[in-house]
Amino acid sequence: MYQKKMAQDIRCPLEYGLDIFGGKWKPRIICVLNEKRVLRYSGIRKEMTNITDAVLAAALKELIEDGLVERKSYDEIPPRVEYNLTKKGDSVVPILQSICAWSGIFRRSDQDPVLAQCERCDYNASSAK
Repeated sequence: MYQKKMAQDIRCPLEYGLDIFGGKWKPRIICVLNEKRVLRYSGIRKEMTNITDAVLAAALKELIEDGLVERKSYDEIPPRVEYNLTKKGDSVVPILQSICAWSGIFRRSDQDPVLAQCERCDYNASSAK
């Protein structure tokens, strides 16, 4: 597994937030789990577009380590594992919705269509315009 050569030097609360829930995939995972509430790995994978299994597994692991996502495994045959947002994860959703509202105002209309989970988000794109 990749390990950074230098220790993180986070001095700003914004840097901390972006490290915890920023990037390309973490916000999407949070939005999918916010909409669906509880999903198995295959369900998350099905909702995501253009993500590899390795990247999804790594992002889920980071979200779990940072306390945004809970992984619950059941002692069953076959084994069953479910993922859901924690209270800390739920608290990120309004922040992401604010970013969506801002993007709805300034996003170019000729860009790719909105992802399915974004269309079902509590954010209403028409109210921002």
